[in-house]
Amino acid sequence: MKVVTFKLNLIIVALIFSFSAATAQTNVIKLWPNGVPNSKPDPSYKAQIGSNQYFTWEKNISDPTLDYYPAPADKANGTAVIICPGGGYSLLAIKHEGSQVAEWMNTLGITAFVLKYRLPDSAIMVDKTIGPLQDAQRAMRIVRSHAKQWNIDPHKIGIMGFSAGGHVASTLSTHYNQKVYKMKDSVSARPDFSLLIYPVISMREKITHMGSRINLLGEHPDSALVQLYSNELQVNQNTPPAFLVQSLDDNVVPVQNSIDYALALTKYKIPCELHLYERGGHGFGLANWTHDTESSWPQACIRWLRMHGLVK
Repeated sequence: MKVVTFKLNLIIVALIFSFSAATAQTNVIKLWPNGVPNSKPDPSYKAQIGSNQYFTWEKNISDPTLDYYPAPADKANGTAVIICPGGGYSLLAIKHEGSQVAEWMNTLGITAFVLKYRLPDSAIMVDKTIGPLQDAQRAMRIVRSHAKQWNIDPHKIGIMGFSAGGHVASTLSTHYNQKVYKMKDSVSARPDFSLLIYPVISMREKITHMGSRINLLGEHPDSALVQLYSNELQVNQNTPPAFLVQSLDDNVVPVQNSIDYALALTKYKIPCELHLYERGGHGFGLANWTHDTESSWPQACIRWLRMHGLVK
């Protein structure tokens, strides 16, 4: 009887694993199933996944995707967030700025999507400066066009970004109408709100994260291009409300990025909340492993979302 039970348990475990694998496959959505725009072939360009003592990362993404994390049916509130991990436009910190954040969003009743966007690279792009924006626009249009199917309110879809992912998020928030690929429909790519966590906002030399700027715009970009992608300069009356977080001792991305974006939003009377913490450095994700005050930012974010009717 023990042998039979053991075999039966093995079968059950195998079925569970095969079901989980199948489910995981259906939860990965290709952005461009009919061909990636602005791309050029490079057979040597292979996706890479790795990790070190600090984080798990992915790079060399040529076929961008959305990882879909549906909110539990008993908690779903209709809000959705597309999450853009950071990594200096050279890799994606896919776990602590991606999947872990999506799982946290699910606990709030929010349906989450982790955007694995193409990192700007002339090896696979005709124009690397528009690659991430193309993917962000496409991701927003996919989520909004499937809102009913996925139990999402099409007017409660936000964008969230960490570090360079914050540049992707703020670029979408200010360039959602920029025509960067041929569209077959009129679905809006405008986020309804943005959550920007220690974000790169500017490409201006004195306050940018230089690695992100070089990776996106090149070594010696034209001044007009620098201004175009300095998103604090692109805010207008239609830019979505924002919640921002950064530490004053951030030695990677100058805190002026968050301050200037918040001031630009305030100029246009757009709802905005900025939290500046004494300590925390850069790259702390949900900060659930720290003991300093920046670890409280998720609770502040929940209160902001609740104030705007996005969570209960």
